[in-house]
Amino acid sequence: MSEQVKNLINGKWQAPADKKARKYVRNDPGNGEEVSWYLMSGVEDVNAAVAAAKAAFPAWRDTPQPKRGEIIYACAEIAKKRKEDIAQLMTREMGKPIAEARGDVQEAIDMGYYIAAEGRRAWGHQIPSELPNKRMYTMRQPLGVCGLITPWNFPVAIPTWKTYPALLMGNTVVFKPAGETSLLGQKFAEILIEAGVPAGVFNMVVGSGSVIGDALVNHPDIRMISFTGSTETGLGIAAKCAPQNKRVSLEMGGKNPVVIMDDADLELALHAVLWCAYGTTGQRCTACSRVIVHEKVHDKFLKMLVEGAKKLKVGHGSKPDSFLGAVVNEKQLKSIHGYVEIGIKEGAKLECGGAPLTKGEHAKGHFYPPTVFSGVTSKMRIFKEEIFGPVLAVIKAKSYEDAIALANDTEYGLSTSFFSRDVNLCHRASLELESGLCYINAGTTGAEVSTPFGGWKNTGNGHREGGPTVIEAFSDIKTVICDYSGKVQRAQIDNN
Repeated sequence: MSEQVKNLINGKWQAPADKKARKYVRNDPGNGEEVSWYLMSGVEDVNAAVAAAKAAFPAWRDTPQPKRGEIIYACAEIAKKRKEDIAQLMTREMGKPIAEARGDVQEAIDMGYYIAAEGRRAWGHQIPSELPNKRMYTMRQPLGVCGLITPWNFPVAIPTWKTYPALLMGNTVVFKPAGETSLLGQKFAEILIEAGVPAGVFNMVVGSGSVIGDALVNHPDIRMISFTGSTETGLGIAAKCAPQNKRVSLEMGGKNPVVIMDDADLELALHAVLWCAYGTTGQRCTACSRVIVHEKVHDKFLKMLVEGAKKLKVGHGSKPDSFLGAVVNEKQLKSIHGYVEIGIKEGAKLECGGAPLTKGEHAKGHFYPPTVFSGVTSKMRIFKEEIFGPVLAVIKAKSYEDAIALANDTEYGLSTSFFSRDVNLCHRASLELESGLCYINAGTTGAEVSTPFGGWKNTGNGHREGGPTVIEAFSDIKTVICDYSGKVQRAQIDNN
């Protein structure tokens, strides 16, 4: 049964102000069945949501931080009870295999517990003064209204990465979920309401990114934009925010390499690569899309990889044996296949996969098989550009130095992986690989909520999601200086 998604503004579910708003229908990418629909909102709806968030800000800011944390803890408890229902919906709305969908929800639960604890732990610092009878300390204070823009590939986890720390630090929120997963956005909003988030503190507006996203970015009362999505869109947001001196947190693209040295455990590396390349059908910002293999083990590993990729089951996400689910939509399916055609044209060798699956159980959905290219060089587009699908490029390296240079030869810097039994080389690689995340003898995916998540170069702009650093993006530091000497004391002046 298809369900309508509405805007949440000041605690009330409502349709867009425009009575002639265009209808958007979301179908299951695995079988074409209708899952949800909504009417496209506009600038007027964003303005109403921002006004509600602005009005709710003073009271929420003044709510004790531990109390805000308790509400977030309640969110995690509610999500835990609804985990299976949300996971099943996720499989239908965006195509993710059910095991991964459960993991997505579990990550949201874990993030709730983690951030809730920050309600009693997000402390400042006491700083010794060079002068007598003077006390100095720092505190964190909220920014105001935050605009949160999230993608479809982690439709429950990523909204919690942003919403929970924003709310914990006393900000209010206007949330724009991805159009493909708007119903999951609504289920998340329902959890927040049930947990006790006051009206106006969290608002949600559904519609196109070009309309809703731009309205949030350009609104003078939005003090911070947190965005996860493509590099092109993220850099455009940053450019628009700069003249307004608006804080921006960007989590963007990746072209993540796995480096496999000649002494590596090849079986371990194989299973890691299969998971991090083809999990979520390659639709992760941290997905491995390049495997850089030492020439001494290149041919052996390539054979293992191709054999392993061919055995992976592609099917509807609801089926327990589906390793790869459906690609999120037809546009993305065409984009993936377009890159495969580019790779063939550029001279790379197609080892397996390479064409959409269109027969039998795949006939009504958007399915692409695990695809492997060999003979890839650093000049090729499939080496350089993010594909966001189950397409893997294998590159031969002559040495450790060559492998590291190839790994770093990218505009992105999100996640890297290095396989070797040489502990000294592993430590060296952890320093020399240019990325925000570096895995040793593990794949490029699998970040935990307690660790900072984010990238270098054109992957991010310095902020981190997850871990203790996440609260930094959603708060301002105030330094308080209290002089109780009863006289004017001059710091940095020679008082001897």
